[in-house]
Amino acid sequence: MTVDEANLVLQQADILADAEQVTAAIGQMAEEITVRLQAARPVVICVMNGGLVFAGQLLTRLVFPLELTYVHATRYGAEIHGAQLNWLYRPASDLSGRTVLLLDDILDEGITLAAIADWCREQGAAEVLMAVLVDKRHDRKVTPGFRADFTGLETEDRFLFGYGLDFQGYWRNAPGIYAVKGC
Repeated sequence: MTVDEANLVLQQADILADAEQVTAAIGQMAEEITVRLQAARPVVICVMNGGLVFAGQLLTRLVFPLELTYVHATRYGAEIHGAQLNWLYRPASDLSGRTVLLLDDILDEGITLAAIADWCREQGAAEVLMAVLVDKRHDRKVTPGFRADFTGLETEDRFLFGYGLDFQGYWRNAPGIYAVKGC
């Protein structure tokens, strides 16, 4: 994709949530997470690369002791359709008996997030919670009713980018949640 093509994608995209709306949603999530986890001493795991922007904005609002690490598992790469889960990095943190909070950009079908949560449980986590910036409304979840414990925004079922979500490897840095025109 050329720079001009990437710029055209952003110019033609529909904005579903602007920066102010995203910031407010993250603030609300921070309050909910703080109430739930302030005494838990959780291990917070950012799901890379998508969760990076969301985690960076959320973490400074969580004013309680926590450990931070990351996991890198993907089904997409630079593609627009998911494939088999590819584990690029698994955290070395001891999860035995711990509360784990997974931070990710989006809950689409939930296949990646469910697999990471299962891995955390296999490592002995006492509790695994999930926080996602965006949850897409549709009926293709990995299991019926699959939901995150904390959700910032719910959107229609379209191809999204911005605030960590990418379109063909670009626009994770877009200042809002956008939907690709026609997708």
